[in-house]
Amino acid sequence: MADLNTLRLLPLDALHQECGAKMCPFAGYRMPINFPAGVMKEHLHTRSHAGLFDVSHMGQVLLQPKGDMATVALAFEALMPVDVLALQPGRQRYGLLTNAAGGILDDLMFANRGDHYYVVVNAACKETDIAHLTAHLSDVADVIPVTDRALLALQGPEAEAVLEAIVPGTAAMRFMDVAIFGDLWISRSGYTGEDGYEISLPEDLADAFARKLLADPRVLPIGLGARDSLRLEAGMCLYGHDIDTTTSPVEAGLTWAIQKSRRTGGARAGGFPGAARILHELEHGPARLRVGLLPEGRAPLREGVPLVEDGAVIGQITSGGFSPSGERPIAMGYVPTPHAAEGTPLTAELRGRAAPATVTALPFQPNRYKR
Repeated sequence: MADLNTLRLLPLDALHQECGAKMCPFAGYRMPINFPAGVMKEHLHTRSHAGLFDVSHMGQVLLQPKGDMATVALAFEALMPVDVLALQPGRQRYGLLTNAAGGILDDLMFANRGDHYYVVVNAACKETDIAHLTAHLSDVADVIPVTDRALLALQGPEAEAVLEAIVPGTAAMRFMDVAIFGDLWISRSGYTGEDGYEISLPEDLADAFARKLLADPRVLPIGLGARDSLRLEAGMCLYGHDIDTTTSPVEAGLTWAIQKSRRTGGARAGGFPGAARILHELEHGPARLRVGLLPEGRAPLREGVPLVEDGAVIGQITSGGFSPSGERPIAMGYVPTPHAAEGTPLTAELRGRAAPATVTALPFQPNRYKR
């Protein structure tokens, strides 16, 4: 385990310590895994009120066109099976960088901010992502890493009322809208399945802004533990676990992120890395699929646990844990497509014994975005 004192610090590190956070290493940063309330309470508070997450470890990048936006959009489309060209100003979209084998290099969010694109990438991948974007887009855009801004997420059913009181105008935003409010770059999005916002702001303003949010009794600080259980209940992929360079977007159940224009018969079909595999799987189905799983009993099935049939390994758990909202263990993993139908009984091998589980629909908790 990394020495906590040698890790990169978040802009709000001092505030986390003041709030009593238990710190842990994550993607090279010292990060709060939980606060004194504990993971269970933090999770349930976010589902019923509002939770504040420090996600400043994520990578923020600007794509500043050297010519027009359309040229950058088309160059960006050559890296992803996603429609960038049709994304309107003031809107954000989920994207996937793919490799030549049809695997996923990273998943990301990108926003059209009128005269440039704003991109948020995963912390563990940000250096390689920035190098990848620079290598492929630098002829048409300046790829500018944003290194002087924090990133906060305010999530939960009371997030709207809390933020509107501090930043008037944010309540009018809809899911995946983006807007600039002075120094604040705000999107209505998140990683919990709840309504909420992600807020980029200058590092030197982050502490005071976070304190203002936490002064509202509806808001609790939330650590990585509850961030993970919330996204698992929401059926969302964690890069490096549920998706990686070997999993295709189709296997991962992310076909909703591949717009019609990029599919066979679409206006700009293919033309992205791994198109042959991805388009084939869209048409004929993949050999395996990511599914939700409900384990029997109280023992959680965690990442790496094999799924077996007649003594042979047929699949694997990629994320698993206890669901505070459902008060039971939940998991996600990959199984052969014939085993992926809802209600299919499966067997996990947990510490040498058989642990029954049933395939269930994702998400485990309905999402509550404001559309």
